[in-house]
Amino acid sequence: MQPEINTKEFNSKIINEIKKRRTFAIISHPDAGKTTLTEKFLLFGGAIQTAGAVKSNKIKKHATSDFMDIERQRGISVATSVMSFEYKNILVNLLDTPGHKDFAEDTYRTLTAVDSVVLVIDSVKGVEEQTKRLMEVCRMRDTPVIVFVNKLDRDGKNPFDLLDEIESELNIQLHPLSWPIGMGKEFKGVYNLFEKSLLLFNPNQKTTEEDVPIENINDEIVEQKLGAKDANRLREDVELIEGVYEEFDPQPYLEGKIAPVFFGSAINNFGVKELLETFIQIAPLPQERAVTTRVVEPDENKFSGFVFKIHANLDPRHRDRIAFLRVCAGKFERNKYFHHVRLDKNVRFSNPYTFLARDKDIIESAYPGDVVGLFDTGNFKIGDTLTEGEDFYFTGIPSFSPEIFKEVVNKDPMKTKQLEKGLLQLTDEGVAQLFTQFGGNKKIIGCVGELQFEVIQYRLLHEYGASVQLNSLPYYKACWITSKDPKKLEEFIKFKSGNIAKDKDGLLVYLAQSEWFLNTERTNNPDIEFHFTSEIHK
Repeated sequence: MQPEINTKEFNSKIINEIKKRRTFAIISHPDAGKTTLTEKFLLFGGAIQTAGAVKSNKIKKHATSDFMDIERQRGISVATSVMSFEYKNILVNLLDTPGHKDFAEDTYRTLTAVDSVVLVIDSVKGVEEQTKRLMEVCRMRDTPVIVFVNKLDRDGKNPFDLLDEIESELNIQLHPLSWPIGMGKEFKGVYNLFEKSLLLFNPNQKTTEEDVPIENINDEIVEQKLGAKDANRLREDVELIEGVYEEFDPQPYLEGKIAPVFFGSAINNFGVKELLETFIQIAPLPQERAVTTRVVEPDENKFSGFVFKIHANLDPRHRDRIAFLRVCAGKFERNKYFHHVRLDKNVRFSNPYTFLARDKDIIESAYPGDVVGLFDTGNFKIGDTLTEGEDFYFTGIPSFSPEIFKEVVNKDPMKTKQLEKGLLQLTDEGVAQLFTQFGGNKKIIGCVGELQFEVIQYRLLHEYGASVQLNSLPYYKACWITSKDPKKLEEFIKFKSGNIAKDKDGLLVYLAQSEWFLNTERTNNPDIEFHFTSEIHK
């Protein structure tokens, strides 16, 4: 017989663990410096010992979240990975995301699993297209955002102009917590407005920053360190900033209304420590989450969590499949039975993992905010929920309408089984969507961008031995269709059968050739609802 749990003690243990955790994602446009910033965070957390370019083959002990060959070849992240490290007794769960726009959907879903975001902006290029799309997703969920303006060691835009651009382009109010002194070759460091200290940049030394605490910005030491010209300019800038911005209040940041801004150079490890120090002070703890029946609080004594990503063949030698589960409430325990809501069965996990990029460590337990890797034999889909018996789903984990469509043509009929398995597993990961033409067997892949097709073709060949040709199809959008009148839906499917498909959950989809066709069908069929997103667990 099991001993009874003291609920008060159990809850206080969970509350203590929640207070220690911060779970966030780093997002950016490609090449803004996201991977470099990730590496520097891991260095500060002691998770890695060697600093070095992520793509360098000479360094064997580097942390890289880019664990797919095609990513290393192209120098971009196309799969989300999870890294955990401790800093000053805080357990930080960092979710790296694909920077490339073609993998936006994977990033959108990752943002459902975090409590806050660090947005990296290139000081030379400013706000770019992908940055806008990512920020829109953060705004939809009121996710707290900290902005890190990177590459101050290069000649970039005027910092005041850059702040104006970020505010107007991303529709968010900013609050600088550090301020740059010069830029490019003239870059001398930053003034930390939050801590009232001067950080000096030494590009030719191993330690790239010197921290000078300053009680008053008018102290002579500022001239001694910066020279009269830069000291005066800094004082003018700080006076202007303090005139425009009130003292920083973390509450509007936590509500997603104001974004604190830091300036630095990730490649030189400059300004990163200040960002991390402030982050662990002000970033939100694991938050409550909406489910189909109620709101789940993190300090509940019963466990619940959801799968936001699936990655097949994380280790190509072992042909494994890992489901990434965000713990939302209670305590996850190794070897304990949990309720798989969609399959309505109990499952347990003997080898749950925590991650440091490609390295996996088996864990005994996990708490709200943690991301656990579950070895999966095909039981999981994105959006699946695990609980301690209650039936509900976490909401807001959508599938988006693809923008590019291609038919999958099998080049080797002997490998039909491998191809089908590969297509199912890869689309389970959420990299692309799989449609089957209504009443036929034609397989159609829908993606947000061209690069996804390249990755799918590459992985089908190298991981499943299936060689395919991908032929373009003239579709504009995929819309999930529903109707309260089954007869009207049946008639629509009958007349438009050439444009009807089923997604891999069996949901009906209308493939529109153009915006005009879509608008015409919506006008002509008022009883049919056309949806641009689909809640995955339906």
